[in-house]
Amino acid sequence: MADTAHTTTKPHLLAIDIARKFNAVFVELASGEQRRFKMTNSAQDFDRLVQYISSTPGPWRAAFEPTGDYHRPIAHRLLQAGVEVAIVSSVAQARYREAKFNSWDKNDPKDASIILDMLKHNMVMRYVDPMVAGHHDLQELSKTYYQITRARTKVLHAIINHHLPLYFPEMQRYWQTTRIEWWLRFMLEFPTPRHVRQLPLEAFIQQAWELVGRKVAKTTLLTEIWHMAEHSAALPHDPNCLAVETFRVTLRQAQQMNDLRSSLEQRAAEVLASNKDYEQLISLPGIGPVIALTVLAEVGDIRRFTHHRQFLKYCGFDLAKLQSGTQRGREQLSKRGNARLRLAFWMAGQVAVRLRENAFKDKYDRYIRSNPGNADLRRKALTAVAAKMARVAYSVIKSGQPYQRFYEQSLPSGSIPINRAVEAEPYH
Repeated sequence: MADTAHTTTKPHLLAIDIARKFNAVFVELASGEQRRFKMTNSAQDFDRLVQYISSTPGPWRAAFEPTGDYHRPIAHRLLQAGVEVAIVSSVAQARYREAKFNSWDKNDPKDASIILDMLKHNMVMRYVDPMVAGHHDLQELSKTYYQITRARTKVLHAIINHHLPLYFPEMQRYWQTTRIEWWLRFMLEFPTPRHVRQLPLEAFIQQAWELVGRKVAKTTLLTEIWHMAEHSAALPHDPNCLAVETFRVTLRQAQQMNDLRSSLEQRAAEVLASNKDYEQLISLPGIGPVIALTVLAEVGDIRRFTHHRQFLKYCGFDLAKLQSGTQRGREQLSKRGNARLRLAFWMAGQVAVRLRENAFKDKYDRYIRSNPGNADLRRKALTAVAAKMARVAYSVIKSGQPYQRFYEQSLPSGSIPINRAVEAEPYH
């Protein structure tokens, strides 16, 4: 009787090796019967798989290795069908395959069998569907912002490295910020020194006055540009030539990227205005709307992590050590977590250490105190600050209490009491 009860509660196992067009599927029923087949990433094959699962009584567990975003639709359908869905690490899968077959050789059926073995031994992680968890919209907004920023950076690099040396190299000295709206407006109107010098000084100042934004000394700036254009190292382009026309195309593209990024930032602020987790995150020094959006989009509900070390591991901030026999390597970041989260906290840490007194700046200063000029030590200090930033972000969201900056007191040892290392107390 006990054996019958155990058989009825034993789950059916489903392993899927995800690919762009065809997926290799390996099924092992609770009775031990196995079945292999291929399926396409189409609604018809998804329906057939769900129908097969529904026609087989008993609980189901499925596992796969995330591949791009091709796994998202099938995983969503399986969750809707009541299947417990898990994912396997690509690194763990590769090592398991090498240990089992003594070879790195791989193919889809072999990978499906490896995934099934790992599912049997519970060497998997729970899959969180962003659409089911409720942060799919934020994730898409964050990824779109990231893609536009990358495209914009590529266009700006083309301007600074290709176009400026040819058309107006002296204007590079005024490239002082990434949000160069006034600079782009000016260059669209005056892309070469000849465009500047074809006007008298007074007429040039009058025409360019509204282009340079809110600068206080506009007359001084424009006069300097006018005189600078007289002896320029630029190539002698005709103002109406095709080359100048193509330069303006690139400038307009940069303007368009700026406008798109600004509109996405505004949209993110509107969406997150009533989000409590967002309010807690932006209370941290160094975290602004964009980084807060990235964190919430990539993590979803941070409360699903029962301990901050789990969250640090999810970010890839956990320490790993390579060892073989009696030989042990030094500890270093595993970097096997979410790369975009690590980047977000790294950028937040870079800003925090440049602000006024706070726990992050103090940690950085204490870390580099022995040798401030050592670039490698500064990099390690920023890594430690980024990990601390992730830990504090987890704390303030889970506790629901905003971060409070503190002003350092003079301590004989130069250290900070443990109970003040992370100031996350409620406002009084």
